[in-house]
Amino acid sequence: MTARLILDVHALQNVPPSNLNRDDNGAPKTALYGGVIRARVSSQAWKRATRRYFSQLLEPGELGVRTKRVAELLAERITVLRPDVDAPKALELAAEVLQTATGSKIEPPKRKADAAKKNGEPAPAPESSYLMFLSSRQLDLLAALAVSGADDIKAYLKDKDTKARAKKIADSRHSVDIALFGRMVADSTDLGVDAAAQVAHALSVHRAETESDYFTAVDDRNLDSEPGAGMIGTVDFNSATLYRYAAVDVDLLARNLGQGLNKDEPATPVCRAVEAFLDGFVSSLPTGKINTFGNHTLPDAVVVKLRTTRPVSFVSAFEKPVTADEFGGHMEAACARLADYVPELERAYGEDNGATWVLRIGPATAKLASLGTEAPSLSALVSAVGQTVADRLEQHG
Repeated sequence: MTARLILDVHALQNVPPSNLNRDDNGAPKTALYGGVIRARVSSQAWKRATRRYFSQLLEPGELGVRTKRVAELLAERITVLRPDVDAPKALELAAEVLQTATGSKIEPPKRKADAAKKNGEPAPAPESSYLMFLSSRQLDLLAALAVSGADDIKAYLKDKDTKARAKKIADSRHSVDIALFGRMVADSTDLGVDAAAQVAHALSVHRAETESDYFTAVDDRNLDSEPGAGMIGTVDFNSATLYRYAAVDVDLLARNLGQGLNKDEPATPVCRAVEAFLDGFVSSLPTGKINTFGNHTLPDAVVVKLRTTRPVSFVSAFEKPVTADEFGGHMEAACARLADYVPELERAYGEDNGATWVLRIGPATAKLASLGTEAPSLSALVSAVGQTVADRLEQHG
């Protein structure tokens, strides 16, 4: 069996009254697991939070943009390269180049176009029919391509070599977030990028109850003769000790970043992308109703494992819900459950020969210290994992 390199990240995090991720009725999302209702935060919500956190960790040029308004985004870059090109012309160039590069129609949305025509307004900017995810580097190169053929863009893009160049630009030098979270291009499946990262729905380790907060707002200009609220309403919330899990296929991440594909343009180092993901996943928090609840917490415990076979979640440790003792609290019992479960799992299925690190705070997490090397801080953990990944990749060529 060919050895793989998989990064597993497990976290236990207390979240006070909050509504991180709402369902279609505005209530916190839940799931039935182990026969009881658990608090849940969807993987999509935490992936977006992680991707947004990357802006604090990486340079803009290392990231991508996901938008339907990709023509406007590209047109802005075109006008930077050619200030003499006006806005309508830049949009035309952008639409033509994007359509050639991705195979997707880039045109004004029919509803917006009809409304503009009815009101005698200028036609709206062209858009893609679905969210398009392109890296900053890809956008820069497509802008340069558009400028090269600005005199007659349609004729320029009919050339076979130019078409191939446009497609190659859209399928190379992927940004860190594209390499990690993947990309789907419905009209050109060969431009799709398989996600190197998998993120589980966060689940509470215990039974969770949804509660409602009844609130009122008072009109500041009310007269004494006009008592009462100017507005009343309710907002649903819950509180939970969450088990969070994510995995990164480091080998696929390396391929997505283009390791070894372009000798003239070195790809982003894999260890940098791994470090950004680990830091971003641990530190980020979905912002649903954040102004209402101010639920800014960080994990009490993080366990990171490098594996050589396949990803393994420890969620089964909590299939039987954790119950609070007479003094309350779920974190200590959750840590004890995890500390017992992991060695048993690895004994039964064969201990993976990867490294393990533990970042923890407080006496409630003490039992987790036995699982691996303790990291004194998040920055130390991130550096140690990134360096080990870099060393392992170098050993395997």
